[in-house]
Amino acid sequence: MSNAVMNTYGRLNVAFERGDGAWLIDDKGNRYLDALAGIGVVALGHTHPAVTKTIADQSNQLLHTSNLYQIPAQIELADRLTALSGMDNAFLANSGAEANECAIKICRLYGRQKGIDQPTIIVADAAFHGRTLATLTASGSRKVQAGFEPLVNGFIRAPFNDAAAIESMSKNKNIVAIMVEPVQGEGGIQVPDEGYLAELRRICDEHDWFLLLDEIQSGNGRTGSYFNYQQSNILPDLVTTAKGLGNGIPIGVCLARGKAADVFKPGNHGSTFGGNPFACAVGNTVVKTIVDEHLPARAAVLGTRMLEGFRSRLASRNNVKDIRGIGLMIGIELDSPCGELVQSALDKGLLINVTADSVIRLLPPLIISDEEADQIVDIVSELIEAI
Repeated sequence: MSNAVMNTYGRLNVAFERGDGAWLIDDKGNRYLDALAGIGVVALGHTHPAVTKTIADQSNQLLHTSNLYQIPAQIELADRLTALSGMDNAFLANSGAEANECAIKICRLYGRQKGIDQPTIIVADAAFHGRTLATLTASGSRKVQAGFEPLVNGFIRAPFNDAAAIESMSKNKNIVAIMVEPVQGEGGIQVPDEGYLAELRRICDEHDWFLLLDEIQSGNGRTGSYFNYQQSNILPDLVTTAKGLGNGIPIGVCLARGKAADVFKPGNHGSTFGGNPFACAVGNTVVKTIVDEHLPARAAVLGTRMLEGFRSRLASRNNVKDIRGIGLMIGIELDSPCGELVQSALDKGLLINVTADSVIRLLPPLIISDEEADQIVDIVSELIEAI
């Protein structure tokens, strides 16, 4: 390892040279089944032929102009995403944190336009929205916030999956929005009760608040529908996504509807790189592939298969507190910290992640086979059984 790279990650001692579908090959020729997909990014797997072709073709044509000009690929991607999401317009950015910053700014400006001097957004305990100053303040982890004070004003916190607690805050006249992940990822794959999002939608409608859904991790087919909120039969005012949208090429988007879609005017927001021809060409290919190959439905089937496999294997294990998930967003919570299992899995040729200290997080590519799904279940179960 080199001291030239800032010490911001506890990196594993492995370096990958090539990828093939759900597999990565390191510089020694060893193969690893990727059950993390670059933290939910490589939804179509590594070196997907359609993505590879788009990268080659677009890089030979045009990488970047700027948002001072029309960008046909950006317009095409915005059209695709608004049609899929039921939203009205889109701002293209470079990451999930940037998409969330855009959404937060829309909420604040909307509040100001209503005459609210201190626009305030309700956020959830254990949430994760990014590492910029605003998004880490919106996040619910002291670990990511510690040392970066003073944090950004304008956020108040409520328990996740508790609509009544949010409703009890409604007398606060500064509130302009609720910001929540439909499924918490970094928080330990927390899936709320059925009806939670519908209750949040009702509360927002009653109080003229925006409902802002962070689908950075849960979007793009991962949980069984293109966006998770579509399983609740509601529409948010704002939805953000990134990760699986570019299959490894940095891209993010903030989608807006109704009043939220009309808040920004020229000069209110911008991005040098966001929505450039290269990233949007790849995004179009990724979205088209996810839809045309019915990968959200496939993720639902595979997720059920894996959850059933884990529950069958681990039902009698006293050290397993919970097995939960939706689609290919799966968490296994143990009764004690289990970060050492990341290295143990690596030794067995499997890439996993541990989040919230004691939750094994699995985010495999949406293109894994039944056999690969079963292999993930077998190896992870063996690791837990060996504790």
